[in-house]
Amino acid sequence: MPRLISLISLALIALLAALYASGADRALTQWALSGQRAAQDAMAGGLRALRAGEGAALAGFLLVCFSYGFFHAAGPGHGKLLIGGYGAARAVGAWRLSSVALIASLAQGLSAVALVGAGVWIWQLGRAQMTDLADRLLAPLSFGAIALIGLWLVWRGLVRLRAAEQHHHHHHHDHDHQHGSDCATCGHAHLPDPADIAAATGWRDMALLIGAIAIRPCTGALFILILTAQMGIFAIGVAGTLAMALGTAALTIAVALGAVMMRRGVLAGLVDSPALARIQPMIEIAVGVLVAIIAGRIALAAL
Repeated sequence: MPRLISLISLALIALLAALYASGADRALTQWALSGQRAAQDAMAGGLRALRAGEGAALAGFLLVCFSYGFFHAAGPGHGKLLIGGYGAARAVGAWRLSSVALIASLAQGLSAVALVGAGVWIWQLGRAQMTDLADRLLAPLSFGAIALIGLWLVWRGLVRLRAAEQHHHHHHHDHDHQHGSDCATCGHAHLPDPADIAAATGWRDMALLIGAIAIRPCTGALFILILTAQMGIFAIGVAGTLAMALGTAALTIAVALGAVMMRRGVLAGLVDSPALARIQPMIEIAVGVLVAIIAGRIALAAL
């Protein structure tokens, strides 16, 4: 069964690579951008209905905001890049990474609320100025932070790989006894210690992921919040922003679950293999390099 899971995961990876090579990912991006534009037009119509006092307008407006958040997450974005990359690189639980995806999406919405609130009532900024601030300053900062996290994954992977190599060279003699997580005879850890895994993927790591995503607020959220502030219904704009965040989280959580399951599937056939201690940090290094390159290029393009 572990080998079957590994084969399925490898097949999925090959399918994703084929889709990328064929340009299907670009078609998906165009579909997502088209969906965002349609949802944005619908949000503007929903706001007009709210202003006119139509009874069912609020529910429809929130539903459209949710769909905008989903399309936003499906298009080019930094949240799924970081969440998916981290899930593929690190031994993190599906529940924990899904929680991070949800919290990061909500935090991104709250950062939009904070920016618009300060921009409208403190700095007296207009829509174009706030959008420009998000695109020219906060977007490069966010992608730059993600690139640094990618490099951090590379560094941690190199440290773990070096430790595994040292252990392999030092501990090459045969054993004729059973080992637990710690071998009393040789003094080495042969299996990952659950406490070490928990420490390696603790809340400090999670806070870094959330912060890197939340720095850059969603443009659609800025659009809605500025309009509702000008219309005197800012609270409805905040509710719409939270609905957007939940729509974003719906897809980002799916990416988190997929990344964790795929990583486990790839490694399932190596549970009893001594090569596992070296393959895991190699995956972390490869994913870290990929995340750093993609995020770094986008950050430079945004400057």
